[in-house]
Amino acid sequence: MGLSWQQGPLAPGANGQFLVADLLPRKLLYGEQLRRRMRVLFGGIWIADSENVYVLFEPGRYPVAYFPETDILPDTLQRTEQTTRHENFGPTAWYSVLAGERSATRGAWQHTDLPAWARKLQQRVAFAWPAMDAFYEEDERILGHAADSYHRIDIRQTSRHLVVRHRDRIVADTKRPMVLYESGSRRAGTFHVLTLMSLRSLPWNARLFARTRAMQLLQHR
Repeated sequence: MGLSWQQGPLAPGANGQFLVADLLPRKLLYGEQLRRRMRVLFGGIWIADSENVYVLFEPGRYPVAYFPETDILPDTLQRTEQTTRHENFGPTAWYSVLAGERSATRGAWQHTDLPAWARKLQQRVAFAWPAMDAFYEEDERILGHAADSYHRIDIRQTSRHLVVRHRDRIVADTKRPMVLYESGSRRAGTFHVLTLMSLRSLPWNARLFARTRAMQLLQHR
């Protein structure tokens, strides 16, 4: 779960509600400085490198990173004839992205006539994530979309008594499990449990799944 997608507070399917006296707009847009260095790789060239990225959270969509024009390699963007219109931001120009012998049509966009309240996005360009080779925050590659700082995975020590059964057999019994709460479930209180126990008594496919899932979760802590 993130700020603006799945069941986050700005998402259409939010679990909760804002407790305010007046009605809120149907669609709330939120933006903030990333506060990390972010780079874009395309055609083997770093075409954007910035410590001043602005991230937009739009309901029902993944976060989008906007780069200052001044932090984009010169001659990388070639404006196309295509324009679209954003529901809130107005006219949007589209660019082909050029680097070395590579080109990506509709590889980037820019809002060209922003309302005064959205001036934070002025002179900024967003890159189409699938069209680029890679995006990096600091020195780590980010997959899928701009990282959502509001997407949480928490691991907690607990004293709950946990018993795991496979059919008629008890395969785990502990009073000191580690509980992993992974956001994104509609059911409040849904959690994964990580325990220090032997997996030998589980079927081979269950052992494989448990090890694979544990590695995935721990890599995203």
